Amino acid sequence: MILKNGWIIKIQTMKKITLLLLLIAFSATAQTNPEIAKSAINVEMLFPEGKTKALILSYDDGRTEDRQLVKLMNKYHLRGTFHLNSNKLGTANYLDKGEIKELFNRHEVSVHSANHPNLPDISKISVIYEILEDRKELERLMGYPVRGMAYPFGNTNEVVIETINGLGIEYARTVGDSYNFEIPKDFLRWLPTMHQFAKANWEPNQPEKDKKELELFYKKIDDFLQTKELAVLDIWGHSWEMGTDQKKWDETEKFFTLLSNNPAIYYTKQIDLVDYINAFRNLKFAVDKNSVTNTSAINVYIKINNKVFKVMAGSTMNLF
Repeated sequence: MILKNGWIIKIQTMKKITLLLLLIAFSATAQTNPEIAKSAINVEMLFPEGKTKALILSYDDGRTEDRQLVKLMNKYHLRGTFHLNSNKLGTANYLDKGEIKELFNRHEVSVHSANHPNLPDISKISVIYEILEDRKELERLMGYPVRGMAYPFGNTNEVVIETINGLGIEYARTVGDSYNFEIPKDFLRWLPTMHQFAKANWEPNQPEKDKKELELFYKKIDDFLQTKELAVLDIWGHSWEMGTDQKKWDETEKFFTLLSNNPAIYYTKQIDLVDYINAFRNLKFAVDKNSVTNTSAINVYIKINNKVFKVMAGSTMNLF
């Protein structure tokens, strides 16, 4: 038994030595053959103009308080994505249909279902109706293709996702706060970073809890501003949460101020970020990484070995 274990140890040692020799051999080959080294280089995505951060502000329902929210966003040159329920427009406490084109001129209008049902609770045909009717009416009002959505109540499941696939929806946001700045891997399961003010004000008469949640909210904003990594900060909420409470509007203006006028931030609508990420993912590289073709209509910025390249839309460029 000892001999057997001894042989096992010897075989494992030989395997490690063989692997080390192969790595040394590959390294030596890469040094003598630069083409191998080039094919192994990492291509990193940057946001437009070579920026390293992106900000999404995403608000749901289309209530009348959106008027004040949009005015505040425009004051600080911020972009918003607004998910609307078209069958509720024109009813009590909701925006009028005739005002949304002008109101959201600099911003994105997106699907939130026609009537705001809990999608996992209804039939497939009802899900299709809710999405397509909302898309159709919002497109009529805005005059452009509406391609994104937020799930009502943030709720979805595999049946809902399977059903909306093919309805022209290219991203769908949940309310499952991730508290990170990662780029979503699946646009139909989009996790935002966090709710506005984190979970402060979710429960009445909880001042200590509200204080801690606000501290967390601003800590995450500071982390976003300080990080050296590629980062997306996606804050979601509802304008009606501020209502007539001036303190909450002041808090909104406070974090808008913190995030505005930053040269490192790409201020974007949600659909524009999706289009940009897809343009990057669809870049066509030569095997040796000597050249790249951008088949999209969007200029894409990439970084290779700390050098930034602007790959023009519809063009091929040499990298080395």
